[in-house]
Amino acid sequence: MIKSLLVALILMMLGTNAIAQNTFSISGLVRDQKDGLPGASIYLSGYKIATVADNDGRFKLSNLKPGSYDLLVQLVGYLPYSKSVIISDKSVQVELVLKENVAQLEEVVIRADPNRQKYINQFKDFFIGKTPNALQCKILNPQVLNVDFDITKSTLTVSTTEFLIVENKALGYRLKYMLDRFEYNSRTHIIYYSGHPFFEELKASAAKKKKYIAAREVAYYGSSQHFFRSLYANKTQEEGFIINKMVKVPNPNRYPEYLINANLEKIKAVPEKTGIRQNKGKIDTALLAFWTKQKEMPRTIDKFSRAEVLTDTLVHYFNPNLKYLSYTDALLIQYTKEKESLAYSNTGFWIFRPLDVPENEISVANLTGEGVRFYENGGIYDSRSLLYEGFWAYEKVADMVPMDYVPLPKSK
Repeated sequence: MIKSLLVALILMMLGTNAIAQNTFSISGLVRDQKDGLPGASIYLSGYKIATVADNDGRFKLSNLKPGSYDLLVQLVGYLPYSKSVIISDKSVQVELVLKENVAQLEEVVIRADPNRQKYINQFKDFFIGKTPNALQCKILNPQVLNVDFDITKSTLTVSTTEFLIVENKALGYRLKYMLDRFEYNSRTHIIYYSGHPFFEELKASAAKKKKYIAAREVAYYGSSQHFFRSLYANKTQEEGFIINKMVKVPNPNRYPEYLINANLEKIKAVPEKTGIRQNKGKIDTALLAFWTKQKEMPRTIDKFSRAEVLTDTLVHYFNPNLKYLSYTDALLIQYTKEKESLAYSNTGFWIFRPLDVPENEISVANLTGEGVRFYENGGIYDSRSLLYEGFWAYEKVADMVPMDYVPLPKSK
């Protein structure tokens, strides 16, 4: 089973909560150690909202609802910069200080790594994804990727000091992604990445735009973003979600731990034979293999609980802008308005379910802490607070839409 921490959709794409009709602004100054920096590009992470600093380095982003935002700043010759800003009940002013990008100003010597392309291909699979949309995505500047593989930890690590540019011809977006860190552990199959995406529309004809809109609708509906939006609004059932639990129970095919250990010790502690030559007794390799296999088996297995979970017992207000979700075991979320595709069913992300359960898209959400805070628009606040399995682990950057994405009105 492959699991994924989709933190690219978590802390880096913080949402907003419309608790009032008023909107506010984020304004300020972009500068270096001396002066203001004209021409700096300022983006809101996870959105399509951006502006450019004026001749004095000043900027303003207007019409923002209360909530938490990540500002991204880009200027040639300087390192990309990010800053978290919270809007409560008034506009906010900030000062953004950039540092020179020494790597761009000086000659850099890059040592050839014979495995670099292999690692970049792995990164593409686990960051962009393996969905049909991923086949239409291209990283335009892979040379900015800093790649490292720790053989002792079986961990691939990737980061950048410049924006990673991803062109998505399936959804019609050009992403500028400030990748803080990407990790893939080949032992645990856990994927983690954190960063700040900004969405730009690709230029397209009217016919192409129509295709993009249809593809975006498919990408949005049934996603974790869609689920948490509906959960915030207390409309999960109306939106097509069924919430059950995945409960861990003792593995009926595994002997008790004490019995496994006792048999392994007995097999390995073979007494010496008596006699003149004092030859040591032979180990029963068949028994050793059996009990070793028992030792390697998981102590618990996942069981599909058919009892439907009532959201009003799990979700509470954390503050006026955030709701809080806490639960035991793991949530199993079915999206009933889409069936699993053949492409998904042939991957290692597939979740086992009883034969009489419909082939709906199924995702499992595991808490890594006590709970998770989330916004009205489906943005998750807590970094690394959720571990996804199933469909939500399968879909990655290639299937992302902006946090301010508005689906088409539903026909009645």
